[in-house]
Amino acid sequence: MSKTKIITDSGCDIPLDLIKKYNIEIVSLTVRFGQEEVVDTISLSAKEFWAKFQSSTAGSMPETAAPSPGNFIKAFNKAIEEGFENIICICISSKVSSTYESAINAANEISENVNIKVVDSLSVSIGEGLIVVDAAKAALDNQPLEAIIDLINHNISNHVVMGAIDNLETLKRTGRISSSKALVGSLLSIKPVVELKDGKVENESNQRTRTKSLDYVIDKAAAIKKIKLFSILNGEAKDYETFKSKMLERVDIAEGVEIIEADIGPIIGSHVGQGAVGFACLTE
Repeated sequence: MSKTKIITDSGCDIPLDLIKKYNIEIVSLTVRFGQEEVVDTISLSAKEFWAKFQSSTAGSMPETAAPSPGNFIKAFNKAIEEGFENIICICISSKVSSTYESAINAANEISENVNIKVVDSLSVSIGEGLIVVDAAKAALDNQPLEAIIDLINHNISNHVVMGAIDNLETLKRTGRISSSKALVGSLLSIKPVVELKDGKVENESNQRTRTKSLDYVIDKAAAIKKIKLFSILNGEAKDYETFKSKMLERVDIAEGVEIIEADIGPIIGSHVGQGAVGFACLTE
């Protein structure tokens, strides 16, 4: 049995089969649609989320909330009861959520003789997820705690997350751009490309059409070398299969490198909207 348990939050967008395969524990954030509150990954799948998203009105746009420290305490205690000597909790970027702070507070409440390391991934969605998966693989290989922490820190410094936003209306409705900018952008068919920078999702460029925005993202991915883990992101986009096919044709992925297809889930989807696509990768 592995001595180290990997715990993360539901902002990671790791597919459920890989969560089970790598024995990862998930602590869920919550999503609110107006007065209705649901628990991400427990009672709301990505497909169910997008169905609710499409029917949302201005007054019921989804909002997200971090887990309480108590939810992390439950996860930590479960790992202790299962006999793990070490716990590594990898959280969505502290610059976009208070989840990391909740996990820190929870760790400070644990008095049992166990090593708990809480790590700020400085990432979101499957970017965070890839860091978690790589750590979980190392844990299952029974690597020492220090070696796993070193691996996580390396991956935080050597990962890329980038995506193309399809609908400016979502950014307007969630308050990330003004109504006037959304109107001008829509009239000009502007399609923003966003990238993870220093733990925050920021505008990287503006492309004039959907095709140009997707090609731009693919070109950026194709320029990356020494990829060791790769993921393609789908926010219920109608043109996802075309995007995926072009991406896999262009990107330099060595034989044997795991490729993960991931749905953009409720936490990130609430902010980027339907139709977003992208990629994330770890490099050597």
